[in-house]
Amino acid sequence: MAKKKEKDDLKLEAFPEEITEEGIKIYGETSYENQMAVLSQFLHNGGIEGNDIEARGRREDIVLAIQEFLERKNAVEDIEDYEEYAWRVAENPAEYYLFADFFRVPFPDPQPAQFTFIDLFAGMGGFRLAMQAQGGKCVFSSEWNKYAQKTYFANFGEMPFGDITKESTKGYIPEHFDILCAGFPCQPFSIAGVSKKKSLGRETGFKDKTQGTLFFDVADIISRHRPKAFYLENVKNLTSHDKGNTFRVIRETLEELNYSIHYQVMDGQTYVPQHRERIMIVGFDRERYHGEENFTFPEQHEATRAIREILDPNADPKYTLSNKLWGYLQAYAEKHKAKGNGFGFGLVDLNGISRTLSARYYKDGSEILIPQGDGVNPRKLSPRECARLMGYPDNYRLDQVSDVQAYRQCGNSVIVPLITAVSEQIIQTINDYERNIELRNPQRATI
Repeated sequence: MAKKKEKDDLKLEAFPEEITEEGIKIYGETSYENQMAVLSQFLHNGGIEGNDIEARGRREDIVLAIQEFLERKNAVEDIEDYEEYAWRVAENPAEYYLFADFFRVPFPDPQPAQFTFIDLFAGMGGFRLAMQAQGGKCVFSSEWNKYAQKTYFANFGEMPFGDITKESTKGYIPEHFDILCAGFPCQPFSIAGVSKKKSLGRETGFKDKTQGTLFFDVADIISRHRPKAFYLENVKNLTSHDKGNTFRVIRETLEELNYSIHYQVMDGQTYVPQHRERIMIVGFDRERYHGEENFTFPEQHEATRAIREILDPNADPKYTLSNKLWGYLQAYAEKHKAKGNGFGFGLVDLNGISRTLSARYYKDGSEILIPQGDGVNPRKLSPRECARLMGYPDNYRLDQVSDVQAYRQCGNSVIVPLITAVSEQIIQTINDYERNIELRNPQRATI
């Protein structure tokens, strides 16, 4: 049980972005975003039930957050008693149009919800789309990047909490939920990230002090809350990093938590015209399922879609490479070809699939270039085309951030239809097991 927070914890002053060595608190957007996370979580979960001391205390906390929100937004100039108004909103949040922007979104929670999940390292919300498609309701989300938070809020009406390593953030995770989802950060385990950090003389993997230990925060949350299942995603290189030691530690940690583990490297080209291999790790609580769950990953097959299917017919000329950049990329490729290296740009076959989209795509687009005919320089994909390449529907909102940030978010994202297919298998496995139990004991229900 999380320790009850004092009322002042939810005031803006409780969330400084930085505290200097002299003890001076510095405030900014991160403070506001933390408070928005508290408020949006409250609104999306229909308030706080119960009348015990803890429930009343949390409602009082939310009132303070709503008051701060009203004052900042200056949305109710004609209301004299903010406190009374805030109490009314807090007791019946869905009835007040003031917070309509939290619900007027492309991807609202399914009604009624069939199960609950949390979304860690949420990014653009690929896991959320996948789980919502199965009837799941997200009851907590976390994402540290402020630009990704804006994109997430625009699509789901929920501001993710920030740094998941902090106890103050973990304290907002509901005690009970069914599934934990986490695409924990790739850099400590990716080939590019390892090379970059080694060149800088920095440690990688679990020895990396900034990101390498984030997996252990995932394990900590699993240990505390014991969800029915978890679904983790990471780069293919996770299995070979540090001669296999990294994955061995991850697997042993999860098994020590008494979960049965299923994992497989899967390629996104089954679902989208992109070669993108990632490892999927799924676990089921042995205390509940006793290792008897009948889980299998969805079948893989060769690509059936072509890159031309995701292209806009009239792309903005701004995505066409300049003569200078195109000349540089060609010279760079020739230089490395002469040395016997494979480095170079990727001019795609429009009837084929692309290379893996990376978070650095915004720099020059070199890994995926679209030919535009003789005499015309190739072009980069637009952010919308990148989103399609990751399996996001066209009603997904990308315009809350710059092109640079949208490219970064797409390059760091999961492939939505792949995650959806695995999520479907997870829910089916849980429901099948629960139905078998229900046949023996009619009092039991499915997820």
